[in-house]
Amino acid sequence: MASIPLLLMGCGGVGRQLLHHVISCRPLHSQQGVRLRVVGVCDSKSMVAIPDVLTSEFRDDFLLQLCVIKSNGSSFLDLTKTGECQVYSGEEIGRKVIDVATALRSSSGLALIDCSASSETTGLLSQVINLDGCVVLANKKPLTSPLEYYDKLVSQPRRLRHESTVGAGLPVIATINRMLSSGDPINRIIGSLSGTLGYVMSEVEGGRPFSQVVTSAKKLGFTEPDPRDDLGGMDVARKALILARLLGHRIELDSIKVESLYPEKMGPANMPLDEFLAKGLPLLDEAIQKRIESAASNGNVLRYVCLIEESRCEVGLQEVSKDSALGRLQGSDNVVEIYSRCYSKQPLVIQGAGAGNDTTAAGVLADILDIQDMFRHSTSAA
Repeated sequence: MASIPLLLMGCGGVGRQLLHHVISCRPLHSQQGVRLRVVGVCDSKSMVAIPDVLTSEFRDDFLLQLCVIKSNGSSFLDLTKTGECQVYSGEEIGRKVIDVATALRSSSGLALIDCSASSETTGLLSQVINLDGCVVLANKKPLTSPLEYYDKLVSQPRRLRHESTVGAGLPVIATINRMLSSGDPINRIIGSLSGTLGYVMSEVEGGRPFSQVVTSAKKLGFTEPDPRDDLGGMDVARKALILARLLGHRIELDSIKVESLYPEKMGPANMPLDEFLAKGLPLLDEAIQKRIESAASNGNVLRYVCLIEESRCEVGLQEVSKDSALGRLQGSDNVVEIYSRCYSKQPLVIQGAGAGNDTTAAGVLADILDIQDMFRHSTSAA
């Protein structure tokens, strides 16, 4: 029986869904000879940890209570009086994570799961790996940090999994790694890696004004609270950088050419959100429509994609054949086309839901199970 001690960083939508998946999959994991033992959970301000991380774990009903607390917007500090856990805050959190990793080093090692959206976790993740722990990421930011820090994080690839950083639960990272390991060089990747922008562009193609589609997408919950966080393209750029670095490109985030779908004068620093939605967005309709029509006149459609080939890594609107996988894309699915020696004429295509808490959390859980051999020598908690 492999007993995997988990410490979760980030208790937002994905983190909470992961805890629900861990609990609901107990019978399945038992049949597979695996026990996922949650010993700590952090949010941005505080952390709860089990007093004895070597042999104990949080009960499932306690984990569900944590999820309710976070869903209600409350703090872990409210749990101080329960006596079931130790609560830490501020700088104590990082020190406690290292303490837990150190305590578990000689027995099983710690699996640190980063479902946060923080850019400040990179150093902590590297320290845990150096303490013979493993790291599983849904958070893209550590993998898009400067190369100096990235190199340290990926220095022991057997101890790192990050499938959910690109395409949620889709097997994009695993497929690329398998192709590269088999000696099949990848020369081009083009993909729609934003469910939001995939939805927006496919709807605009159908004749609806850009402003109307973005407003509808916001109401449906497809966008961030401020749609400019999606329309600016930086989330796609981070995913593109992760893929480019997998292919061996030694580049930084600021070296990627990123096309924003709104001008700087409409950015958050210059225009309030309400004004952008009411007055700014409609001003973008004509330019987007002209580009849609131009693509159509060439027998193509317009998609917001990342493109990686040779020395190029860029993100933005691009015409693609309407008969390609990208051209046929509808709704909020992600699509990735991979071209290599073996897939030179017809690309290898990966398509499916590339967003959502459930899908992303399922991808994280699969990554955790993928590292179970690192923990096979450990004994299940009583």
